[in-house]
Amino acid sequence: MKVLLVNGSPNAKGCTYTALSEIASTLKEEGINSEIYHIGNQPIAGCRGCGACTKLGHCVINDKVNEFLEKARDFDGFIFGSPVHYGSACGAITSFMDRAFFSAFMSGRGEIFIHKPATAVVSARRSGTTATLDQLNKYFTISEMPIISGRYWNMVHGHTPEEVKQDVEGLQNMRFVARNMAWHLKCQEAGKKAGVPQPKREEVVFTNFIR
Repeated sequence: MKVLLVNGSPNAKGCTYTALSEIASTLKEEGINSEIYHIGNQPIAGCRGCGACTKLGHCVINDKVNEFLEKARDFDGFIFGSPVHYGSACGAITSFMDRAFFSAFMSGRGEIFIHKPATAVVSARRSGTTATLDQLNKYFTISEMPIISGRYWNMVHGHTPEEVKQDVEGLQNMRFVARNMAWHLKCQEAGKKAGVPQPKREEVVFTNFIR
């Protein structure tokens, strides 16, 4: 069982990384492998809405998004981390997730995400955290992904990694998130061994009242 932790911050070893590292360390204690994937600090274009992914099987923009989706196939759970910029997720992780989730669905690769547990964690100096969590969790609810919670909202506070390390409550909650993720994955694995089938699939339909 493996969990992919996505660092959506432009800073490879900043506050978001500090929170994700706490999760990775606790997952290891629980016997779960993990990897932190940094989306980098180069520009990531937003979705063009061109629909090319339906024909190509991947996003037409060949960058970190396609690299991530190939890697994501081999993971059983996901944690996406982002700093708070102006009360919401940073621009890079927003463009990244828009294209990753849209192209996976439209290209028929929904199995990359469907039924796999996921959650978001955010870091902020002061505020904007709950709005950012609401934004990021919507990617999971539209993709049939169980959301893993902690004992509080998944956030840490601090302007620097050193300050984040002083947020003992925030870091404790990262450990709660990690253990809950580990427990969920172990339950899924036990269900597979017991022969519990996955939910029945239906053909997706769309309702549009605009004529």
